Amino acid sequence: MAKNVIVAQSGGPSPVINNTLRGILETCRTMPDKFGTVYGGYHGIEGVLKEELLDLSVQPAEEIALLSTTPAAGSIGTCRYKLKSKQQEDFDRVLDVFRAHDIGYFFYIGGNDSMDTAHKVAKLAQERGLDLVAVGAPKTIDNDVGDTEFKLIDHTPGYGSVARYWALYIQCVNEENAGSSPAEPVVVIQAMGRKIGFIPAAARLADPEREMPLQIYLAESGLTLEAMADLINDELKRSGRCLAVVSEGFDVGSLGEVRDSFGHIMFSASGTTVERVVVNYLNKVGLKARGVARSNLPGTDQRHNMIYASTVDLEEAYRLGQKAALIAAQDGSGYMSTILREPGEIYNVRYDKVPLETVANSERSFPPSWIAPSRVDVTDDFVRYARPLIGDHWPTIPLVDGRQRFARLQRIFAAQKLPGYVPQAHR
Repeated sequence: MAKNVIVAQSGGPSPVINNTLRGILETCRTMPDKFGTVYGGYHGIEGVLKEELLDLSVQPAEEIALLSTTPAAGSIGTCRYKLKSKQQEDFDRVLDVFRAHDIGYFFYIGGNDSMDTAHKVAKLAQERGLDLVAVGAPKTIDNDVGDTEFKLIDHTPGYGSVARYWALYIQCVNEENAGSSPAEPVVVIQAMGRKIGFIPAAARLADPEREMPLQIYLAESGLTLEAMADLINDELKRSGRCLAVVSEGFDVGSLGEVRDSFGHIMFSASGTTVERVVVNYLNKVGLKARGVARSNLPGTDQRHNMIYASTVDLEEAYRLGQKAALIAAQDGSGYMSTILREPGEIYNVRYDKVPLETVANSERSFPPSWIAPSRVDVTDDFVRYARPLIGDHWPTIPLVDGRQRFARLQRIFAAQKLPGYVPQAHR
C-alpha cells in the first residue's frame, strides 16, 4: 500500500536545488504503488513542525518541469532551523505530523546538518515504531559535505554552478580592471565560503594558464592582513594591477558577526565585510601604484544566478534526486544519495548511496595539497578536479516578455489535522 511523502529543504539555496526536488517528485510519480501524495515541507523542517504541507502532487506538469531552471528555494522554501537533541517536543511534533498525514517517506535536501536531522528523525521513528523511510539528498554550494578523500561524495550539487559563476565573473572583472587600472589598480572581490576554500578557489578556472594578475586568498591560507598587503604590492610592482579574490572566512579580525541557528557565521548579515576591511587597510597603508583599491561583493547573487548555472550541475542535481527516490523504494531508510567520480581521464560519474550517520559525522576540508606554495593560488590538481563541473554550455532558460519564466507552484496545502504549534526555538 502506498504511503505519502514529505520532501523538505534546509540551509542556503543553490541554483540547482529545485532540480533535485524535481528528480524526487518525478521519480515518485512513476511508482504510485510505493509513493502516495507528495507534500513539500513549506520552508523546510519548520513547515513540517507547523503542519504547513504544500501539495506537490496536484501541481501542473508544466510548473514541475520548470523547476529544472528555477533557482534558489522559492518553490517550497528553505530554513535554517536546527532540530537539536534537547528539543524533544520538536521531534515529537514531527512524528505526530507524519502519523496524521500517513507519511511513510521523508526526503531532506541539504548539507551535513540536514543529513544529521534526517538521521535523527529516522532513528527516532524506528524507536517509536513508526514505519518511516528517511533519505537525504545532498546540497551545498560550499562543497563541504563528505570527506577530504572524496570517498563519500565527490562534490555536491550547487558547487559546480557557483564555480562556473566565479570562472565567468572573474573574466569580466579582469576586463574592466585592465582598462581602469591607472585609477583603480586593485580590485578586491569577496567570495562565499565560511571556512572552506572551494568557492574562492574556483576563480582560478577563469585563468588556468595564469595570465591574469590574480591572487586567491583562502580562509585556509594562514596569511595575515599585513602579509596580504605585501603580496598585493609585490603584484603591483610586477604587473601594475592586481585582482584579489578573498574568502569571506579570511581572518581580518572581528566583523560584528551574526550567526544562524546552526552556529554558522552569516557574513553577509554581519556588521561589516571582509572585502571592505581589506580595501580600507590597503588604502590606509598605501599601494605601490598610483590610484586606489576598490571592492566588489557579489553576495547571494552567486547562489541564485540561473544564467550562470552549470548544465553539468543541473543534470547531476536531478539524477541525485532520482537516486534518492530509488533508494527509498529499493533500499530503505538511513541513506543519502551520493555521486562518485569514476577513475580515468574522461569525466564520468556514478550514483550510489552512503549512510546518513556517516555523512552527518563527517566534514570535508580543502585539501592542503591543492593550495599552491605561494599561498595565494591553487594547484593544477584543483583545476583538473573542478573544471568538468562547470560544463561547456549555457543553460536554456525560458523567457516570457523578456523576463525569466520560473516555476510558480500553486499554494495548495494539506488540511491541518493537529493543533497549532510553535517550534521550540521560536518560543
